Amino acid sequence: MQGNENSLKVESVSKYYGYGLLGLKKFKVLDKISLGIPLKPPTIFAIVGETGSGKTTLLRIILRMIKPDEGVVKYKGLDVFKLPRNAVSWYRKEVQPIFQDPYESFNPLRRVDSYIFDAAKRMAKVDKGSIEEYVDGILRYVGLSLDRVHGKYPHEFSGGELQRIAIARAIAARPTLILADEPVSMLDASLRVNVLNLFKKIRDDLGTSIIYVTHDLATAYYIADQIAVLYRGSLVELGSIDKVYENPRHPYTQLLLTSILEPDPKISEKIKPLKLSTIELKEFLAQGCKFAYRCPYASKKCFEKEPPNVTINGVIVKCHLYEKS
Repeated sequence: MQGNENSLKVESVSKYYGYGLLGLKKFKVLDKISLGIPLKPPTIFAIVGETGSGKTTLLRIILRMIKPDEGVVKYKGLDVFKLPRNAVSWYRKEVQPIFQDPYESFNPLRRVDSYIFDAAKRMAKVDKGSIEEYVDGILRYVGLSLDRVHGKYPHEFSGGELQRIAIARAIAARPTLILADEPVSMLDASLRVNVLNLFKKIRDDLGTSIIYVTHDLATAYYIADQIAVLYRGSLVELGSIDKVYENPRHPYTQLLLTSILEPDPKISEKIKPLKLSTIELKEFLAQGCKFAYRCPYASKKCFEKEPPNVTINGVIVKCHLYEKS
């Protein structure tokens, strides 16, 4: 099955979660999220934000694990929640996940090589005569081999090795898009750059686009072409990684950037210090800007009115500071 476009589009997607007694009251964990991710040419698209920003919820919606309460997700022009039954397997082949904890990604009682053989056979449709060579090639691509992993169980590998096996399982299906949810956050610092370089290699060699979800702006800057910054379910800044990194406009993006900047005695002159966070739920329910309680630039309007999306030099910023009077 093939749609008539070459992109993933998230259009005004919102998701509500319950709170309070019996969960009858609702708040938006995602609030009208819209973004587009090109599949060709391949790109690495980073989604950045702290815990509670809605990153993983958005990823789960794209994977069809949960439905949005509002909005549409389109893959190659097709609504992913209205796919005919015979197209669901096509979508699962096209869009492959890599999860945060590699040890939770595998059944501890199942041999890890069986996952890659299954992906090669069922999704990539590799014939029986060449499947062993195909699987060995995939494992060598990620720095392992079939001899190294054959017949072994998850507990027999380090975290870094098991994450590379998870990546091998994903690319064995020959996907067009990989969704990686905090894939290096549980790895030692010395191993992270190896996995990040592997993602770049997958983009360049295999022509596979990647959505890279992280709370770490440093790794996003190292790996990504485009970036979307989420805060309390709102998309606050969206643009090319170079433009956002060199000139962060939203105060929350500035906060993230200060966590990775080299020591600079003049930094306080460039970026104002931010207030400590208040209760998360209060921010989710805010009528105006969800970041207003922490923002050093906040005015009365920020608490009362939702900020507009303003485009500046190709970057979309959701902030009253850049609103034309």
